[in-house]
Amino acid sequence: METTEQNIITDRLIENAMSYREYRELIDDLLEKGKTTGPKQSEKMTEYTRMNVQRMNRLDRQVKLNDSLTQKLERLDEEWIWVVLTEGWCGDAAQNVPVIAKMANASENVEVKLILRDEHPEIMDQYLTNGTRSIPKLICLDADSLEEIGTWGPRPEEAQQMVYELKDKLEKKEWVQKLHKWYADDKGETIQSDFEELIDKWSSS
Repeated sequence: METTEQNIITDRLIENAMSYREYRELIDDLLEKGKTTGPKQSEKMTEYTRMNVQRMNRLDRQVKLNDSLTQKLERLDEEWIWVVLTEGWCGDAAQNVPVIAKMANASENVEVKLILRDEHPEIMDQYLTNGTRSIPKLICLDADSLEEIGTWGPRPEEAQQMVYELKDKLEKKEWVQKLHKWYADDKGETIQSDFEELIDKWSSS
């Protein structure tokens, strides 16, 4: 199994973490005040968040888990906690967290807990992607021992490889647009494929 610093994710942190519903309510409450999550507040960040709410609403309505993934989740006999580092303004989080929540809801043995990246730098810095605090980042833990079983994120593998390639060729605004078009066309299918493989891998760990 993969391991990081001992007990960096504690029972107390998990108790204080948010459900998906609580996360969505927090974002809505902040938007009503013209704010978003995190210390960096601006009209641009608030507008990103407002756009992300539309994305999450669409995914909540439209994404249907495929049968093979649903069966694997229903048959899972280990108890896991999925701790997800996220922020309301993050486009990748908006595209993936709703699907992660649906997957967790499909299993009686998986609980998803959301924490804000910028409130937990000591945890985020244990799960960097190429040295960056990229989110969303999911950490799969054994529910009893809190031992780390595996991680996922910040994007489906196919999208991550595409971003690596596009960053060398395009300005950020351009590659971000292409990335979100990919998400719109993909409709949550690739992250499901990723997790079908991960569930097999994590279950055999």
